[in-house]
Amino acid sequence: MADNKPLEGKLALVTGASRGIGAATAIEFARAGAHVILTARDVKALEATEDAIHDAGGSSTIAPVDLAEPDGIARLATAIHGRWDALDYLVISAAYLPMLTPVTQIDQKQYNQALTINVLATQALLANFDPMLKRADAARVVGLTSSVGEKSRAFWSAYGSSKAAFDNLLECYAQEVEKISKTRVAILDPGATRTAMRARAFPGEDPHTVKPPEDVAKRIVALVQEDFKTAHRERVG
Repeated sequence: MADNKPLEGKLALVTGASRGIGAATAIEFARAGAHVILTARDVKALEATEDAIHDAGGSSTIAPVDLAEPDGIARLATAIHGRWDALDYLVISAAYLPMLTPVTQIDQKQYNQALTINVLATQALLANFDPMLKRADAARVVGLTSSVGEKSRAFWSAYGSSKAAFDNLLECYAQEVEKISKTRVAILDPGATRTAMRARAFPGEDPHTVKPPEDVAKRIVALVQEDFKTAHRERVG
């Protein structure tokens, strides 16, 4: 295996691969030699990510899916398992940020969407891809979290509580599979990163004062190659 293609022959699934950290991560996985399955709702944006991968000589497959759609993840898993036996890397990057408001003014529709995408879809991804992860030599699951999931912050309650539940799901799954498989789980806080989501949360911020998504992507791809303890947590500086 070439040194510049350390993930050659590996299969990675990246959610939220249409933009931001998800797209950058998918491109970085492909650059390292993995075949990447790109999933998100926006087909045109996914095609742009795929074009970037192919232009760089990588390989990928587009698998559009709405994570909030009932049985959407189950259908995705069935389609992927129809072509591949094992899944080496699952990166859960997709997330929904509801409006920042006081607890008493949370929009119930947006909160429900946050819980659906950030929590229920995460459980469904773990449940449906667990068999394929266990068939890999040393599978890695990386979930992208937020500091507000670990420490509360005024006006961030809707998003923060969904990310707290997200973290808990991943930590429990990590403990449950640690003794029965080689699957290991990491929870990664990307920190301040130049994304559309951050721009919505901090509209007055100069985006060039925070790091680009590519920095986080490089850390994710490096991390999955490390022999870390399960339920590993870190923040990208």
